[in-house]
Amino acid sequence: MKTTNIKLFMAGTASMLFLTGCNDWLDPKPLSFFTPENTYNTYNGLKTGTDMLNRDVRYFDYYPTSGSADPCILSEYFFSEIAVNGRDDTGSAPVDLTSDITPSATLTGNNSQINNYWTYLYKGIKDANTLLSRSETAEFESEEQRKEIEGLACFHRAFRYYRLVHQFGDVPFLVNEITEPRYDFYSTKREAILRWLKNDLETTAPYLSNDVNIGQVTQAAAYHLLAKIDLALGEFDDAIDACNKVIGDGVHHLMKDRFGVDANDATKNVIWDLHQSENKHLPENKEVLYVVLDDYDQTDARSSAGLEIKRQVLPGYTMATTKMITPNGNSAFVDNNETKNPYLKEYGRGICTLRQTWYATHMIWEADPDVDTDMRHAKGNWMKMEYLTYNNPALEGKDPYYGKPLQKYDDEGNILLSDTIRGWCEWPHYKTNIADQKANWWRGGWADWYIFRLAETYLLRAEAYIWKDEPGLAAADINEVRQRAGARAISSDEATISMILDERARELFYEEPRKCELTRIAYIYAQTGKADDKGRTYSTDNFSEKNFFYDRIMDVTDFYNKGVKNAYGLEYTMQPYHVLWPIAEKATSTNVQGHINQNYGYDGYENNVTPLDGPNE
Repeated sequence: MKTTNIKLFMAGTASMLFLTGCNDWLDPKPLSFFTPENTYNTYNGLKTGTDMLNRDVRYFDYYPTSGSADPCILSEYFFSEIAVNGRDDTGSAPVDLTSDITPSATLTGNNSQINNYWTYLYKGIKDANTLLSRSETAEFESEEQRKEIEGLACFHRAFRYYRLVHQFGDVPFLVNEITEPRYDFYSTKREAILRWLKNDLETTAPYLSNDVNIGQVTQAAAYHLLAKIDLALGEFDDAIDACNKVIGDGVHHLMKDRFGVDANDATKNVIWDLHQSENKHLPENKEVLYVVLDDYDQTDARSSAGLEIKRQVLPGYTMATTKMITPNGNSAFVDNNETKNPYLKEYGRGICTLRQTWYATHMIWEADPDVDTDMRHAKGNWMKMEYLTYNNPALEGKDPYYGKPLQKYDDEGNILLSDTIRGWCEWPHYKTNIADQKANWWRGGWADWYIFRLAETYLLRAEAYIWKDEPGLAAADINEVRQRAGARAISSDEATISMILDERARELFYEEPRKCELTRIAYIYAQTGKADDKGRTYSTDNFSEKNFFYDRIMDVTDFYNKGVKNAYGLEYTMQPYHVLWPIAEKATSTNVQGHINQNYGYDGYENNVTPLDGPNE
């Protein structure tokens, strides 16, 4: 893969063409004189459009939608066994999902990002369809240029629809350019959409190359996405074949040797190297299949905040609301002053919006007796609260606990902070260690982020082998990932879907769209009738009433439906029908000439009609 000057990668794109939705999600309204008619008529113009689709990936997933709103990716984790919303300073935080997640609710901003996903994903689909349409009449210097644009546009359309069908199920399926406002859309069956996407990628993935600038879509990324779609369709041999095209492409391999900015620091390791932002775009990093680039110097007004991963993931150990004290009752830390609290600069200032569960911070690690050898959980990469010490300067010489490790309880068993949900949690420092470009920011600034890595390709192939009842081959692939991290090799008897999910949680935290992957696997169980690891079977006939998605979360969660309440008094609840999100009332009610179906469990479901077997024309 080629390297490139990151500052120049997006040069010119921000001012070119940025179409936003009306009808909230599909109405074409150009905001400048750069329109498809005078921009998308040459290879260079169309290529600029594909660069913009790359840019938008970071905005609809990992970046806050405004300076104060949560990143969309958090909603993927709140609807999973990995994390819950830790906010306790607002009654609108998505905690009581049974009450809060409805078609009429404001599911944007800090109220979850469900509706924003719908809007942003369809915006990208609209733009990809425009590129495909305009490529039919544009001027190219060669047929290879036309095929490249077609391959890139099909990838981006498939990438977004893969997310939509595992967030919302049956949705309107559009494959043509939208040139005027429309109100006549109908839902298309999820399987029919996936089938179309599979055919698209099988046709166009060969048009793409692995010899591209960093940050652009590789051929390997297209086959990786195809493998996910094959799995979703239950076509496991095809999924294996797609994975083989990536794992055996002669270009990519797992990074097992030290590299990058800290390569000479003996206190670090290859897992640390892999996840430092400066290393993600290096030509020597052969594990990356698709990465979104961001550099502080090139950000525009639409990104008033950086990645903010420190803010979202770290515990609120300095927040006044958590009231963290020493056993003698003195304040443990100083907030908002890195001179008096160097932890702010070293680790960040968290508010614990994405509060990881016991499953994510303990269960998946403690399952291994030699967990300390796993570099992903080793001290230095992984942070526990007890690794911090009481460092409030006012304690020095006055409180004997100054400089000693943090305690959750005193000797009498009294708790030493007011909010254990938001204030006490472990975290993967090797992933949250994102430099702050702004002074006194402490949130995690502008940085590159992985979308697809080869480690996931191995886990996808392992999953396909498990569905095919070939656990030996599955274990071999899982062990490629585990042993790179220093974890023990598992046996074929341990190669199960539960193990796959555990390993995905260990390896792909804050990278994978966890809710989508759980829903995809739930669909496979329902489609195949295979029993899960606990002997339970499922059916598509009552998918939203009984499914693996919900049972999995209930099996391991220590929050949902256990009577747990946050400091605001909200109880954590979830239902089986949350396997699919509600489609916003605004999207369905304004579609007056068609009918967009609502998902089971939400108001409007009773009015559903038979979905289409193909795209809306």
